Amino acid sequence: MNDSTPATNPPSLSHVGADGAARMVDVGDKAVTARSATAEGSVRISADLERAIRENSVKKGAVLDVARIAAILAAKRTDELIPLCHTLPLEAVDVDVVLESGRVRVTATVRTQARTGVEMEALTAVTVACLTVIDMGKAIDRAMVIEAIRVTEKRGGRRGDYIAPREVEG
Repeated sequence: MNDSTPATNPPSLSHVGADGAARMVDVGDKAVTARSATAEGSVRISADLERAIRENSVKKGAVLDVARIAAILAAKRTDELIPLCHTLPLEAVDVDVVLESGRVRVTATVRTQARTGVEMEALTAVTVACLTVIDMGKAIDRAMVIEAIRVTEKRGGRRGDYIAPREVEG
């Protein structure tokens, strides 16, 4: 930008203070409401790994079960992993880890009664479940790829509900 270009005011960011420093958002004046968020993602896997998961012959154990437990643990510890996240009292963490053709699909829904939402908890749950699949399957498939991690639904809060557009398979 040169000196003759008029400056525009960028939208304010809730995690940036007036001095430009990162800060935790003060949610003390917000109402405690029911909130939930659902996230999804997947790990693209080889036919060999798919077969091993289906036959429960992966040496590290039951991949889908371990990934589900990892997701629940991750959701509960999100505030320890993401620096500006609030500590939230989670009421439920529901996780589905499903073996599909050429992929493991993970969906996590997190619920709370709090002053702020649980999108990061749902995203963290999905991400750690996907990383767990990679950790457990890497001896069979070193080329796995994590794909399409995103929030698919959010309920509650001042900005209201959000439902993501359906993703078209490519």
